[in-house]
This record gives sequence, C-alpha cells and structure tokens, in this order.
Amino acid sequence: MNKLAIFDCDGTLVDSGAAIYRALKDAFALHGAALPHPDVSRRVIGLSLNEAMAALLPDEDAATHRALSESYKSCFQQARAEGRVEEPLYDGVLDLLDELELDGWLLAVATGKSDRGLDRCLQSHGIHARFISLQTADRHASKPHPSMALTAMADAGAAADTTVVIGDTSFDMGMAKAAGAAGIGVAWGYHAAEELQAAGAFSVADHPGEVAPLATLALERSRG
Repeated sequence: MNKLAIFDCDGTLVDSGAAIYRALKDAFALHGAALPHPDVSRRVIGLSLNEAMAALLPDEDAATHRALSESYKSCFQQARAEGRVEEPLYDGVLDLLDELELDGWLLAVATGKSDRGLDRCLQSHGIHARFISLQTADRHASKPHPSMALTAMADAGAAADTTVVIGDTSFDMGMAKAAGAAGIGVAWGYHAAEELQAAGAFSVADHPGEVAPLATLALERSRG
C-alpha cells in the first residue's frame, strides 16, 4: 500500500486566519449579528461553513446558519476579487512537501474550504499539482467525519495504517481517528497542542521540519 500524508489547509499549509475573520465579520454585519472575539472565532476554522456558523451562533436556527454561510462565501469572494485575501504558506511547508515526496509519500488535502477556494489557494502558491487527492466541504460531511480522509485514501491506494493526517485542529485529529489513520498535530495553527493531544494526536510538531520524522514513526508504530 502507498504511504499517504493528508494535509489540512487553513492553519496547516497556509495562514488564512486573518482573511477568514474579516469575511466572517463582514458576513455577520450583514445579518446584524455580533461576531465573537477572534480568539473564539478562530476555533471554528476547519469545520464546514454551516457547522462553523452553528458553533458561533448556537441559539440561531439552521436557516440562519445557511444564510450566514452564503453571506460569508460572498464576502470572501469579494475580498479575493479586490486583492484583500492573503493566505501565505507557513515557513517550512514547501520543504516539508519536498521531504515527504522524496521519501515516497503521496500527498492529499482534506479541508473545510470549498473546491473553488482550495483550488485558488493552492494555485496561487504553485502547489496544486503536488496533491493526488483534493477533498473539500463541497462533497463531504464536516470534519471530524472520516469521509474526506477515506476518499483520499481510496484515491491514493493507501490503507489506514499507511496514512497520516496532518492538521492544526481537534477536528483533524478526530477525522484521523475515525478513519483509522494516525494524526500528526501542528502547533502553529488554531488549536492548542493540548487539545490536539486530547483529540488523539499521535504527536504534535512545533515546526514543519518535525513532521516527516513523526509521520514515519507513526507508520512504524501502526505496523507494530
């Protein structure tokens, strides 16, 4: 079976938190709602939009959550069209992708972004073609449901014991656990290392340079 590394996008490959918060703030303003502080709002990054809106406004109904999701997409698209969206790669990510590929890993992405949003993000950094499978919220249940990971594994010809999920949130680690894969948490994103460990992370990397050795170790342990 092939070795597969499934990456989250926001908070793992790219630092998109500021752009996401601005679009959320604009969307909430359109509906006359107050957006929670960034320290609270950033915690829903990684969920699919409807689930994120439900987490931010749990007392509102599903129709309101859907309306907010549509407004968010419009606000984000407008900001991108006006050149106000910045989603820089984290330092060391390109080196990590190189290291994994040289060691024979296939790469995939599983994200709460839309197909269009993910495509534009990856294309802007010239890394779109490096991923054998791209799974988004457009076609799957929200993390931590395992659907995205399982589909990526099928695309890559990988098994659970030859797959790692690399992400910054407890949702990523929950998805890995539900799919039977190892979760490698990253400490540079939007959830604390302690939360990643509590959600089942095999280990947590403080820097991209630590990820590849941890991924190899996780597979060695899973094969026992």
